[in-house]
Amino acid sequence: MTLASIRGLAAHYDTGEGRHHALDGVGLDVEPGQITGIVGESGCGKSTLASVLSLNPKPSLRVDAGAMTVAGTAIDLTAIESHRSLRGGTVALLPQGALNALNPTRRVGSVAHDILAVGDKRIKRAESEARTAARLAELDLPSRVLRAYPHQLSGGMRQRTVAALATLRDPRLLVADEPSSALDVSSQRLLMGLLRRLVSEGLVDAIVLITHDVALLSELADRIAVMYAGRVVEQAPARTLVDRPRHPYSRALLASVLAPEPGTRGRRLAGIPGSPPDLRLRIPGCPFEPRCADAVERCRTERPPRSRSEGAASDCWLHAPAKEAADVR
Repeated sequence: MTLASIRGLAAHYDTGEGRHHALDGVGLDVEPGQITGIVGESGCGKSTLASVLSLNPKPSLRVDAGAMTVAGTAIDLTAIESHRSLRGGTVALLPQGALNALNPTRRVGSVAHDILAVGDKRIKRAESEARTAARLAELDLPSRVLRAYPHQLSGGMRQRTVAALATLRDPRLLVADEPSSALDVSSQRLLMGLLRRLVSEGLVDAIVLITHDVALLSELADRIAVMYAGRVVEQAPARTLVDRPRHPYSRALLASVLAPEPGTRGRRLAGIPGSPPDLRLRIPGCPFEPRCADAVERCRTERPPRSRSEGAASDCWLHAPAKEAADVR
């Protein structure tokens, strides 16, 4: 059974300059036993999608349309706050900003006890400290972290501490939003190893990993969704997407980053020309059209249909059924 499902999700932010269209018809399925990666340029909607999926949206976000279920529960997207009881145990967020995620006036052990007490009000302080110390140790953090305030920890230690706290209750779905952005290589490896182990050992049913690091996802994720301008433009098994990307944006994104693949040393990086579109404006066609070398007039005026092949799906007129794309080629 699909653990989490999103269909036709559209949302915008109310700003002083008007509506900022953050998500535009997003669809996503998260399967148990898998790590689903979401990748794309800054501003493409990754973090907004993470906030909705983790039931923790910003107050200025307004959902315009869509449906979502998490662990069999239908989520009222017009009143996401009404589902607070699902946070922590059913779904948890591992945020990017570790310093902002921790209370500067409280010790780590005290915060950890409160997190565990939500699920078990009878838990003793000694038990909560033991469980937290064990999780900290998995991230190569000493037990003294329990007695520390956030300002007494380095940036990397804070990020790993937040990871430990977010996974304490072994939530069914963990949404990790750029969790390795502040970590050095060794700390990143420890964190990614923990995420994979949580899924493989069944402590967490599934993980959604938000990142701009394609190379990381190619090693860790089971499936990857590529986002651009508020839309998921391609989804595929990780190996399939890295080896045979279908959407022009996916190909351009992979060509612009270094990946640990054979032949990388002799390959030249290619930047993506142009800039992402202004999301204050509605986009009738494909949002990548101004930057796409394969674009035709129809790409500018009509939203491309979704085409599927061998477990992969992409939104592009180049791969549309023949009867729909007759005038494209």
